[in-house]
Amino acid sequence: MGKTIIEKIISNHTRENVAPRRIVWMDLDIRSARDFGGPNVVKNFEREYSGEKVNDPFRTCFTFDLVVPAKNIPYANNQQICRKFAEGQRIKVYDVDRGIGSHILLEKGLCIPGSTVVGTDSHLNILGAVEALGQGMGDQDITFAFKTGKTWFEVPETIKINIKGTFSYPVTAKDLTLAVLKKLGASGALGKAIEFYGEAIENLSLAERITLCSMATEMGAICAVIPPNKAILDYCKQRSENREIEPIFADSDAEYRQFMEIDINGLQPQISVPPRPDNIRDVSEIKEVKIDFAFLGSCTNGRFEDFEVAAEILKGKKVASGVMMSAVPATREVYGELLEKGLLKIFFDAGVIVSNPGCGGCASGHIGMTGKGEVQISTGNRNFPGKQGAGFTYLASPATVAASAVYGEIVSPE
Repeated sequence: MGKTIIEKIISNHTRENVAPRRIVWMDLDIRSARDFGGPNVVKNFEREYSGEKVNDPFRTCFTFDLVVPAKNIPYANNQQICRKFAEGQRIKVYDVDRGIGSHILLEKGLCIPGSTVVGTDSHLNILGAVEALGQGMGDQDITFAFKTGKTWFEVPETIKINIKGTFSYPVTAKDLTLAVLKKLGASGALGKAIEFYGEAIENLSLAERITLCSMATEMGAICAVIPPNKAILDYCKQRSENREIEPIFADSDAEYRQFMEIDINGLQPQISVPPRPDNIRDVSEIKEVKIDFAFLGSCTNGRFEDFEVAAEILKGKKVASGVMMSAVPATREVYGELLEKGLLKIFFDAGVIVSNPGCGGCASGHIGMTGKGEVQISTGNRNFPGKQGAGFTYLASPATVAASAVYGEIVSPE
């Protein structure tokens, strides 16, 4: 019997027989920890493996992206705990000036098709954008991964999703993603892997693939993977200093848990209505909802292309009176491109608050939070009560967020 993509990736990292729902020991290409779970990883390591070294310093790193720079004493102390441990172990720290960890792994070429990556990040499935297995885990599991370079893993069953049709502006990859989430619901892919196919999928850029794969978490999935096109393969090769890149394809006789076809012909801009991500409607159905805040960024929509879409709408316009709009680039590289190509001036002239790279409003210590009763429209991936503050958060595309910021109420980009 043939294998799915995720089964092949795992097979390449274990000596055991790989089959759905079987638990195997899996070798890890990269193991990471953030400034939230990282200090516990250090404490666990020093308690359980006192005086010992991590398995492979080159494959181990810390990424600080949640409260950056530290805005309170506990986070300052926690980040310093990680820095001191990293210095002693001679492992890399992508510090408070670098941006979102999962995006750094992509930019630095540490993650390529077929890689296995774990970290203390619930949205590490972003890495499926380059056909890698990214998995968020708790601090005890990551401690073990630091020490041994492996983890136990239950091989997931796979759902094959074919996207029928194509989309064009004002519909974006975020709208496609929300349409898939609407179809699956919050638990439709629970414990499963997802493979995405279709003409619209093949044509997605890296930024768009990141958007789709990142919200596999909100679908309940272990991960989502997209077979790479030439542009993705070229990107990975260039970023990894010309490493040999081999795409992975599912066998023609691979066995899937489920097959789904989602027709996006005629798709309109979508919006997720609080209090949960899968409560999705057409933006045009939302009438006279005034906003207090607009947020552009997050691991889901923090790439240059996302900012470019918003800048096209904001150019020559102003954020509506009484509305605060904030923007947080995913990484320092993205920030540099915004500076180089003049987009920062567009945002500044429009009245947008642009912050240093990081996670933004999804992390309680960064900008993009709401007060009680306030309404925010955000490009983030979660709108549970309390996730981005005490107010109400709607999730939408960069285009919808920018248009709504100009009008002062939720509107469709067109």
